[in-house]
Amino acid sequence: MKIQELSKATGVPAKTIRFYEESGVLPLPARTPNGYRDYHQSDIDRLQLVAGARRLELSLDDIREILALRDQREAPCRTLLDRIQQKADEVAERIMALQHLEAELRELHAIGLTFPTDDVDGKNCVCHLVSER
Repeated sequence: MKIQELSKATGVPAKTIRFYEESGVLPLPARTPNGYRDYHQSDIDRLQLVAGARRLELSLDDIREILALRDQREAPCRTLLDRIQQKADEVAERIMALQHLEAELRELHAIGLTFPTDDVDGKNCVCHLVSER
């Protein structure tokens, strides 16, 4: 199948498929006599795993490691579970940081409402508070 057919089968844009090939996540495909890329079912399966892992925000290095294990006929399940746990922990940390940021913004907004909003020089308004952060 051609790259557009692979793209349609997986929902991954052709440009992204080419990027994955250049970055070594996907192997370079065979070529037809007229130079078109020639993909097979195994390419669909591999690309679906890559796309799913990217949706989970796994890095290309993580994905390469998982695929290398599969290519060596080793089960990558434990490695993938470890990466999913690490990503979940990172997300939890980001959520906490965002919640802290939200609280800080709401506090600053509430304080800023008590200041004038027509201070062009920014000396006696919320601009001054933001400058100090």
